[in-house]
Amino acid sequence: MSDVLSRLSAVIEERSSAGPDESYVARLFDDGLDKILKKIGEEATETVIAAKGGDRREVIYETADLWFHSVVLLKFLDIEPADVLAELERRFGRSGLDEKAARAKKSK
Repeated sequence: MSDVLSRLSAVIEERSSAGPDESYVARLFDDGLDKILKKIGEEATETVIAAKGGDRREVIYETADLWFHSVVLLKFLDIEPADVLAELERRFGRSGLDEKAARAKKSK
């Protein structure tokens, strides 16, 4: 799976340097962070609606859009998907409740 994310990240990086008229990714980068965040919000909402509708194929399709735009955000912020995967790996063996409690202590 991480190979797919690595490949996607590389394609997004390549396309981000094209002209906004030549590439959707370049247009998102040109429009800036707020536009990318708006797209993530839209895709997250569409994923939720698909899940509520119970159509498995639609959930997969919308989740792919959400992941795509999430990787666009990561690249825009100069973060690699591998960094997120490493964070997920770090959380293995730790209870989700413990993880949330640790975050709550940090924010105080």
